[in-house]
Parts: sequence; C-alpha cells; structure tokens
Amino acid sequence: MKKAKVENKIDLTFELNGQPYHLTVPPTYRLVDILRTDLQLTGTKISCEIGRCGACSVLLNGKVVNSCLVMAYQIQLSTIETIEHVSHQSLHPIQQAFLEEGGLQCGYCTPGMIIALKDLLEQNQQPTDEEVFEHLSGNLCRCTGYTGIIRAVQRYREVVNKKEEIQ
Repeated sequence: MKKAKVENKIDLTFELNGQPYHLTVPPTYRLVDILRTDLQLTGTKISCEIGRCGACSVLLNGKVVNSCLVMAYQIQLSTIETIEHVSHQSLHPIQQAFLEEGGLQCGYCTPGMIIALKDLLEQNQQPTDEEVFEHLSGNLCRCTGYTGIIRAVQRYREVVNKKEEIQ
C-alpha cells in the first residue's frame, strides 16, 4: 500500500502593509515566497536567494530584512511593509528624489534600495554619504552604480531642510 505524503502546514497571523492577514502555508516557505506566490506582491524581487543582494528587502517590525532569509514561522504576529505600501497613496519623497536624480536601477534592485533607504531615513533624515553607503551595503547593484542614489539622498535632504526652514 502506497502512503500519501502529508505535508504539515502552519497557521500565520500577521499585519502586511497595514492590513491583517491569516494564512496557512508550508513551514518551509520563506517570507518572499508568501509575498510573491501567495499574495501576488511582486514588487519584492527574488534574486540571489542567499541574502547578499538586497533585492528582496522588506521592513519587518520596522527593520529592513532580506525576505529570502526569513522563514514563515518568523513572521507570526509581526508587522511587514513592502514596496507596494511605500507608495500606496503617492510617491514617497525618496522615490521622487530617485526619479529626479537618476537613482533608478533596472527595476530589480530599486525596490530593495528604496526599502533600505526608507529604513535609514526614518532613523536619520540627514544621513551623511558614508552612512548611506553603509546602510546600502546589503544591497548590491550591478546596473548603474550608486552615484544617482547618493544624489537622490542629497535631494531628499535638501527637501527636508527646506520644510524644516519653513516651519
């Protein structure tokens, strides 16, 4: 008699982009699998799958993580923000600065870069170029380099400074 393979699944409850979710998934699923396969949130990219490139970056409980390294059970009762939520009403100021200063990459790296910079700029609105490079050290881009990204952060800083002067 041949036995059917029974795959265990786990129940997860978490908040994603401001909405509550409850899913049942295989325990071997990673956060990136849940986002892209189960929830069709394809803004988070899959690239190296070993946590070196940052293309799959999301905010987990307010901190940037590589979603390819986060197992399903680790998101239980957590809060997750993806690139889709960063611009849910309008472009985030760092996204606008990317457009204006040529910070955009091929589209594979850009979402992870935006998530990483959002994380940095929420902690420090006036980072130095060195702090930007350090915070982006987990995001590898082979497309265009980082000059446009640094200009975008400089533009962001200028906008923040002008707003502070007006207030």
